[in-house]
Amino acid sequence: MRPAGSGSARAGRGPGARPADHAGAVFDPETLENLPCTRVPPELFFVERPDQVAVAKALCVGCPVRTACLAGARERREPVGIWGGELFVDGVAVAAKRGPGRPRKVPVAV
Repeated sequence: MRPAGSGSARAGRGPGARPADHAGAVFDPETLENLPCTRVPPELFFVERPDQVAVAKALCVGCPVRTACLAGARERREPVGIWGGELFVDGVAVAAKRGPGRPRKVPVAV
């Protein structure tokens, strides 16, 4: 779950989305107010660098709505971001994101 009002107007999409609210599960307001992701900027869950991804994933480890958050993200095929402790790229959970500027896999012809 991430604070509302700082991102996409479409439910469950982009920075500011609140995945726990859209995962089909119902949680009491006190639980939702005390989730780890409500204490950090929502942009933290939409980062590029592997070290930043690790920080966002670590916040999800002990979250009481992690399973519901991940299930909701899979159901919606979230295009990007950290959801339920998993990294999503192009609507699929992946182990790691390829960084920008990485060397080519195939040598360039000279």
